[in-house]
Amino acid sequence: MTNKARINLFLNFFVSTILFLSVSACTDTDPQTTPPGADESATTKALELGAAMLQTNSPLDEMDVYLVGFHPMKENPAHQMEAHHFCRQVNEDFAQCALFDGNATDANLNGIEYIISERLFASLPAEEQKYWHPHNYEILSGQLVAPGIPDIAEKELMRGKMNSYGKTWHVWDTRSKAGTELPLGKPKLAWSFNRDGEAQPDLVKSRDERMDIDTEEKRRERADFVKFAHPQVGVDDIKGEFPRPTQEVPGVEEAKGAEPEGE
Repeated sequence: MTNKARINLFLNFFVSTILFLSVSACTDTDPQTTPPGADESATTKALELGAAMLQTNSPLDEMDVYLVGFHPMKENPAHQMEAHHFCRQVNEDFAQCALFDGNATDANLNGIEYIISERLFASLPAEEQKYWHPHNYEILSGQLVAPGIPDIAEKELMRGKMNSYGKTWHVWDTRSKAGTELPLGKPKLAWSFNRDGEAQPDLVKSRDERMDIDTEEKRRERADFVKFAHPQVGVDDIKGEFPRPTQEVPGVEEAKGAEPEGE
């Protein structure tokens, strides 16, 4: 094994371990909606206890990467929500995440996201690429965070997600004025913010105050990522769909008629 491979192996182990430990320390975002229904019966509780003792949660055990960010809906960008991602890094190019409306034990499951590298995105047909949103602004703006871990670990994690893409479906919004008590209607394809001014200020402010996060400080810490940024497909897909003035950010650029370059 080469020195570089050993370093990468150590970093992956270190980041995964720290992120796993941090999840239990970040129980500061409770759901705002409790689904209607009767309290659990004694029989149901007994069945749950037996299941916990005898059954496995193996697929969930590996979801040890915790991220928090924001999503506008592609067909209605004014519909925006905070998203708590619990992810499994399947390999260097692919991750899969369960999305919740918080990080407390009673958080509501409200969507899924798949994350792929630039290399895998470039292999997709153009029709499929329309479902995948770019990630560079989320990272460079400081809006996407991994709460509770050391800054050096978070920065390495975010560096690894530069130029990546996500395919996200939300099935339930419980944290906004448009929220419902049950997951109703069709799944909504979520997108990414790609300019300053697109995210509702109160959305970011509420998350930052509740979770003791400084988005602007994260932005400054990641300023050196701009040199790694490639133009991405989808940056302009919802451009001009917001009521507030917006401003472009260095490192966030629409790919013009060319496939993304490799790292």
